Amino acid sequence: PDRTCVTRTHVANASSATEMAADGGISSLQLPCVFSPKARQYLAVCAQDGRLRIWNTDSKTLHQEYVPSAHLSATCTCIVWGPCRTVKEGPQRKKRKSEAVQVEGKVDLLAMGTAAGSVLIYSTVKGALHCTLDGGHSGGVNCVHWHPEQGLFYSGSEDTNVVEWDLQTGKTRSKWKADRAAVTSLCVSPDGKLLLSAGRVIKMWDLETKEVYRKFTGHSTAVTTLCFATTRPPDSNGLYFLSGAAHDRLLSVWQVREDGKDKNSVVSFTLTDEPKHIDLVASNSKEEAVRLAVVCKDGQLHLFEHFLNGPCKKPLSPSCTVQMSDSKASPLPIPLLAAALGAETRSVMLAYGSHLQPAMERAEIDTTERHVCLTRDVQTSLSVSMETTVSKVKTPIVNTKSKVLVPGLPGHQAPLKGPSTETEKRKKDADTTEMSIAERLHEIDLSAVSGRKGAPKVEASLQTDNFAVLLVQGLESNDASILNKVLQTRQETVIKKTVSRLPLSAVLPFVEELTKRLQGHPFTALPMVRWLKAVLMLHTSYLASLPDLVTQLGVLYHMIESRVKMFHKLSRLHGKLYLLMTQVATNDSSSTVSEVDHTAKLVYEEESSDEDEASGDEALPHDDSDRWEEEEGMEDEEDEGDEEEDGSDSRTEPKANGDEDMEHGNESEEE
Repeated sequence: PDRTCVTRTHVANASSATEMAADGGISSLQLPCVFSPKARQYLAVCAQDGRLRIWNTDSKTLHQEYVPSAHLSATCTCIVWGPCRTVKEGPQRKKRKSEAVQVEGKVDLLAMGTAAGSVLIYSTVKGALHCTLDGGHSGGVNCVHWHPEQGLFYSGSEDTNVVEWDLQTGKTRSKWKADRAAVTSLCVSPDGKLLLSAGRVIKMWDLETKEVYRKFTGHSTAVTTLCFATTRPPDSNGLYFLSGAAHDRLLSVWQVREDGKDKNSVVSFTLTDEPKHIDLVASNSKEEAVRLAVVCKDGQLHLFEHFLNGPCKKPLSPSCTVQMSDSKASPLPIPLLAAALGAETRSVMLAYGSHLQPAMERAEIDTTERHVCLTRDVQTSLSVSMETTVSKVKTPIVNTKSKVLVPGLPGHQAPLKGPSTETEKRKKDADTTEMSIAERLHEIDLSAVSGRKGAPKVEASLQTDNFAVLLVQGLESNDASILNKVLQTRQETVIKKTVSRLPLSAVLPFVEELTKRLQGHPFTALPMVRWLKAVLMLHTSYLASLPDLVTQLGVLYHMIESRVKMFHKLSRLHGKLYLLMTQVATNDSSSTVSEVDHTAKLVYEEESSDEDEASGDEALPHDDSDRWEEEEGMEDEEDEGDEEEDGSDSRTEPKANGDEDMEHGNESEEE
């Protein structure tokens, strides 16, 4: 039991250290979640707003909740359970020697490191703050760890220092610089003589002299996990510890050798993602295997069992991988938050679901199978129940003259109509059920804003504010009707203004919702492209700052690549089909055209000589020939007059018959 309590304390530190990012800072996406040592009676979870919630794993209820005074400015960065100790609970009568029973240690103290540089010690027995450790760090606390036996406490910070605290006096006992970068992880050896600290480089310190005993290098990013795997002393070459780094899918095992030749890791455990929570049962001898449970960032649990007796060239894969999913027709994965190994090899305590209301159970896992999937029915409604009295919130009655401002965006007014008659008041008093979110949304009158005249600019802004509020509410409640009402608009200005008014916390869920809708029919997916374009144009800087953007938008990337991949081939096929269809259409139209009548409506022949005139006169009708002869006589007279005026020009340059005929023809046309 003593060995289990000691190793569990180290494991709690490893789980809290996994909350650090690659640059040594605290990751806001990963929240500290730690089981208590020994019996695993409690689960401590720290929320983003700094609230500490302690859940009872037996009754599955909220046992205690603590809100620090500076929980908004100094959020919690790491939490670690202290070693079990005997606690006096009020005055008790003296027992006789025959009634004397060995008192077992209880889980009491819990340490919380804050971003302001202070450490809070919380007592679960008292249900209040035990003490506050201030003045040791000038930067945020990244990691904390308890000494297994003495009343000492260690903390590492952004200011690159490690502080040794005395819990009895609440003051610093010693302080030294541990690294050039921020200290992101700490771990004390089982015998309490050595201390591991890590930033980019892992250092082993002698706690008596505060000098470096060994250095270990091999991680390119900040080390977030440190945990001793054996309890053997270092002089026997049997002391091992494991380490994990941010954005690294390997857990490295290091051996502390007596000759100092321990520059490289001896064993590596392969994972599917970055480790988030680690639980370990250390070995006391070479014949005893090390049991390891690792919860990764992707929500999977990996179980390992290995004998540490020297180097191993190949990375070791997990002996069993556990996943959880819901019991719906199309099952969705349920993320695992933490895991704790039991006394038996098959018994594992699991915490899964949401940080606001985690589900806890002790499961029996068949480790002979490589992959195990557990199906559970997780309730989506959040109902945080306390063991003590629960305060009921009463909704006030709103009159018709008053206006309710919905929290979220300015300019959005939602008039709620109150009861007008006494009968309606009685009915409302008799009905104890409160209005749901859908019923309240139906009460919002958007037509009152659109019906106003004389202020088109104000109308557009209010309409956009309404859309932004409805969009946020639809994303939070996952209501398809609200989302359809907002996304059916096709006006570019409304889309851009609505997207620009979205809070940053709703951008990524909105992109995921658009990705789901884009996977449908192209006709229905076409309006979603406009919304996605507006999001990418207006929130590019926020999306680029996300560390896991590629994994979160992987579905969208694959869908765009698959659709664009066929676009070139489809365009070529469309061109060929267009040419074929136009050719077929022209052939059909040419076959349907009727035969053309080639007979001329009017025939005109020019006269080149007298013979041609005779032949032409014979060919034309009688009335036309007489008219043509009269015109020719008049033309001859005019020609003779022109020749007398011209004089020598007409005599020296005689005209050809063809030219004369052409001139006659032109003159006739002028007449």
